Amino acid sequence: MKEVYLAIDFGGGSGRVMAGYPSGGELQLETIYRFQNRQVRMNGHIYWDFLSLFEDMKKGIRMAVDKGYRIRSIGIDTWGVDFGLIDKLGNLVGNPVCYRDSRTDGMPEQVFGRIDPRTHYAVAGTQVMAINTLFQLYAMKLEGNPQLEIADKLLFMPDLFSYFLTGVANNEYSIASTSELMDIWNCRWNYPLIRELGLPEHLFCDIVMPGESRGVLKPEVMEELGLDYEVEVIAVASHDTASAVYAVPSADNGEVTAFLSSGTWSLLGVLTDAPILTEEARVNGFTNEGGAEGKICFLQNITGLWILQKLMGEWAEAGQCTDYDVLIPAAEEAQFASVIDVDDAQFTSPVNMADTIVSYCRESGQQVPQTQGEFVKCVLLSLAERYKKGIEGLNRLLPRPVTKLQIIGGGSQNRYLNRLTAQATGLQVAAGPVEATAIGNIRAQMQLVARP
Repeated sequence: MKEVYLAIDFGGGSGRVMAGYPSGGELQLETIYRFQNRQVRMNGHIYWDFLSLFEDMKKGIRMAVDKGYRIRSIGIDTWGVDFGLIDKLGNLVGNPVCYRDSRTDGMPEQVFGRIDPRTHYAVAGTQVMAINTLFQLYAMKLEGNPQLEIADKLLFMPDLFSYFLTGVANNEYSIASTSELMDIWNCRWNYPLIRELGLPEHLFCDIVMPGESRGVLKPEVMEELGLDYEVEVIAVASHDTASAVYAVPSADNGEVTAFLSSGTWSLLGVLTDAPILTEEARVNGFTNEGGAEGKICFLQNITGLWILQKLMGEWAEAGQCTDYDVLIPAAEEAQFASVIDVDDAQFTSPVNMADTIVSYCRESGQQVPQTQGEFVKCVLLSLAERYKKGIEGLNRLLPRPVTKLQIIGGGSQNRYLNRLTAQATGLQVAAGPVEATAIGNIRAQMQLVARP
């Protein structure tokens, strides 16, 4: 019977269950199950369908069992900032709200009308984004949302999946660090800030570090999955970015290698031993997120391939081409040079992405894209220019400049974007691994299981 580690990876558009096992000194991966992750619009809000996702996760685990694999442990990673609330009976209080929901519009201004952003950054070290957990909770407080009164605990998305598998409630370090509510120096909750904003203190659980146990599967879950032995859920670096970065090859010869986790979001940064909390880091929009082995992922959150993914969805609905093998060559041939600010709020969740790009180009006095190839080139050129800006910001803050860029994740397969990025940044660019998140997830599990 083959023994495997299961990495359960939830992204903004899809999820997957991956099995990994060492063989011949290398980690072998197998995709067990892929499934859709959809956003549901209802009553003026955007939700995640948690119940379906939980069922898909169990289905993937069952499929691994049915293959005859013996599961050594399970690790779960997801996107950041979003959360679910559970009551005193352990029940979910409503479906988790998606970070693209409009409820946080204007919340940063409200919060920083009460607290000093410079003092705040010196503790949290977090890039201010309206989507962050801090602003989601403050929006709930201002509207008098009764869920806050009912709730007993706040669990971030990987915590939530782990809780309903094990019955143990805790908050993992890397995912907690995306909230803007943690003291990044001390790896604990920033209770002075929580009290200042009038948020319920009891919601926040003990913080567990990557490599610690989160508990074992509940008996009823084991029975449902067809297991007759205990399976432990491990606290991997459960923010998917942190897991992906854990798979980045180590730099050699004193090189400073930056990582670019390329997917729906682009996460551009470097690994450091300690947070960088200077005023220049704050002004330039850098965040300090927890990583594996006590490292800090010092990075910028950049709108990534989301813009292109949204265009693809619109083209699919219109019956137009959505074949990357056709669209990427068309973009390469397009004589087009207009760029957009990919971080502009209007590209966060527009009704129609193509119309929004056209309006932006027109209002900024640039050539307006007409063909699909021109739209694709506009997006990819804009991303490459944004990466150049991010590298320049890193170089102002690091003792030595970045010399190499390692692009990881699904977006690393876009060779044209990689080439544009190399041209824009002037850096040596390397691509892969594509399955970085699963590799980092399983690597963390293997380290704990291997301990004496």
